[in-house]
Amino acid sequence: MNNNLLKQLIIATGFTLFGTTAWAETEVYGIDNAHSFANWTLRHVVAKTSGTFTDIKGKVVIDRADLSKSSVDAKINVLSVSSNHAKRDDHIKKEDYLDAGKFSEMRFVSTKVEAKSLTEGVLTGQFTMHGVTKEISFPFRVLGFGQDPWGGQRIGIEAHTTLQASDYGYTWPLKPNAPVGDTIAITLLIEGVKNSPDYKPW
Repeated sequence: MNNNLLKQLIIATGFTLFGTTAWAETEVYGIDNAHSFANWTLRHVVAKTSGTFTDIKGKVVIDRADLSKSSVDAKINVLSVSSNHAKRDDHIKKEDYLDAGKFSEMRFVSTKVEAKSLTEGVLTGQFTMHGVTKEISFPFRVLGFGQDPWGGQRIGIEAHTTLQASDYGYTWPLKPNAPVGDTIAITLLIEGVKNSPDYKPW
């Protein structure tokens, strides 16, 4: 093997190793509060009603090459609940339902990520609501990565789960002929941004 060919192989190997190392690094994304939602649906009498929590903060750590090395730490402001009806929202926040004056925050901290593919997995962690902490698991999907109009790098994530309100100390579903159901279907639509010091999205 001549010297030129040997040099080319060494350079190519170096680029390959460098590229693999860079690809395997984790990336940290702050949850974009203006573009992230925790949507909920539950029974109301014989129909269904829905709404959202609009104030979500936290961070998502992603390893694109291996989702099992990723993590999430997120907080939801219970006072941000919205069902598109101000009078009903005020009622939902009271002691009869969410008791938001006393328990104003929900939090999820991941403890494990099971990767199913490069874009899908199952997230397990500790979820706290109404002063009760339980381990929950739910599937998620990475919708993609891309650059926004302001020069920032973004990630999109979607996840679905169901919760039983009574598991977290809420008593409204346990009343005879309760008009509001126990099972809450949750859809998480999360947009994260990898900030730079001069990043200004608005």
